[in-house]
Amino acid sequence: MDIFNVVFQPVVTLLGIGVLGFWIARRGIILENVIGVLSRLAIDIALPSLVFANIMLDFAPAKYPEWWQLPLWWLFFTAVVAVLTAVTMFVSRRGTRSEFALSLFFQNGIFFPLIIITGIFGKDTHYLAQLFIFIVLHPSLYFGTYHLFFRNKPGAEKEHKLNWRRIVNPVLVITIVAMALRLFSVSSYLPPFFVSIFHIVGAMALPLLMLILGGSLYMDFHRRGKLFTGEVAKFVLVKNIVFPLAFLGILILLRPDYNIALIMILQAAVPPITGIPIVTEREGGNRAITNQFILASFIFSIVSIPAIFTVFNTYFPMP
Repeated sequence: MDIFNVVFQPVVTLLGIGVLGFWIARRGIILENVIGVLSRLAIDIALPSLVFANIMLDFAPAKYPEWWQLPLWWLFFTAVVAVLTAVTMFVSRRGTRSEFALSLFFQNGIFFPLIIITGIFGKDTHYLAQLFIFIVLHPSLYFGTYHLFFRNKPGAEKEHKLNWRRIVNPVLVITIVAMALRLFSVSSYLPPFFVSIFHIVGAMALPLLMLILGGSLYMDFHRRGKLFTGEVAKFVLVKNIVFPLAFLGILILLRPDYNIALIMILQAAVPPITGIPIVTEREGGNRAITNQFILASFIFSIVSIPAIFTVFNTYFPMP
């Protein structure tokens, strides 16, 4: 099977779960007031469990002593994304530029790369632990800075108190704890069932979040908001094509190790983070257009991610 189909399968699988969530919401099986509860369960319980289990099982400091470079590469990645966002955001119209920039800057950094890496390399690959270490500061950045995109927008909150419960979030805490256990060889004293509990609970994170995403999209589109066809087309062009191609060029110039290049190209190619519509509404922005950005980017990624990865594989062949 060629590399395009190898990547195509997990992407379609991920989106298929989202479609199932859309259908479940449409049938009234899941109600709108339940989605918030399920989101907390997925983000605060299941996702940290998934991170903990993968680091405990697959993070081997002795085999990869350069692990400490991963957060530094994330800082570099984020700086480049900030520059690309600042340059390309002006193709959008002024009235929705904040939503456009926010959706460009914050990528779906965990779930899309997780399902793609698992689909290509299997569930026991060491790339998963490296992915979680790479992205560990991303949720804190999101919760600590999203409001800055709306600081000049009418209706935005004028005063923002730092929500330390979200900045020092469960994913950050559990990543640090799991890494410490592995670095100081404490993990060997833990009974096998202890990690198994986290592994089983964490397994529901990905399908649960995609079901929630599909259900949330149905709730929003059921309200029949205005369609922003032109803005959505510009967004997909920038997010799904310009960003990954720009990073591919940077990676070809820098020639980092394969694991770094793999994680960075996936981060550049994935759609926006799914929580953007919620914070957009909180800041008085246009929730409808951010939902349309996410949905269009998700759909187009069925083709764009496998295509980008095919080109990437030419310059960075799988080991």
